[in-house]
Amino acid sequence: MSKDRKPTSLIEAIRYFSDLDVCTEFVANLRWPNGPVCPRCGSTEHSYLTTRRLWKCKNRECRKQYSVKLGTIFEDSPLGLDKWLPAVWLIANSKNGISSHKLARALDVTQKSSWFMLHRIRLAMQTGSFMKLSGEVEVDESYIGGKARNMHAADRRRKGIPEGGGGGRSTQNKTAVLGMRERGGTVRAEVVPNVGGPVLQSRVRRSIEPGATVYTDK
Repeated sequence: MSKDRKPTSLIEAIRYFSDLDVCTEFVANLRWPNGPVCPRCGSTEHSYLTTRRLWKCKNRECRKQYSVKLGTIFEDSPLGLDKWLPAVWLIANSKNGISSHKLARALDVTQKSSWFMLHRIRLAMQTGSFMKLSGEVEVDESYIGGKARNMHAADRRRKGIPEGGGGGRSTQNKTAVLGMRERGGTVRAEVVPNVGGPVLQSRVRRSIEPGATVYTDK
């Protein structure tokens, strides 16, 4: 299959993305249409380490090496792009969705790995970008939901809310939501099970690039 022709079926996608050099070039062209840019300092001066598929920044104050995965949902994953890109293709072309078990069988990975991939790819599709938030990012959490005192008495009883309970500031029967806003850029929000430190910190690390400045009220 020609490198200029993009895959139109799963078998073509698997064959096309079986070469890590092709995968790296494919993602690099999508991410940097005008040439590689250092994610750390923004310099366009670089050299390419072919054997390691890494770029090296030539800025004297930086001199860092970076891969095409740095700052994206693919970062910190031991799985290569030869697994990630067919997964993206398969999920994007599954009209009725796909389970982690089916994805695991298709890509020959564990169900735990496929669940992790599904979670990240779906989040990227919701936000429209495979990039993490960077720069200055504001983070805050809130509870979304109506006031219990405005509910019908039968609804309050069904949900176990005591009579007269659940005022405007009450979090009972409300949904916890975490919001992240990149100053001058993207806004992302997601439902979280609770607003405890471990939960919020894991979401921040997953969605925000290391080195970014994070502003919170805690």
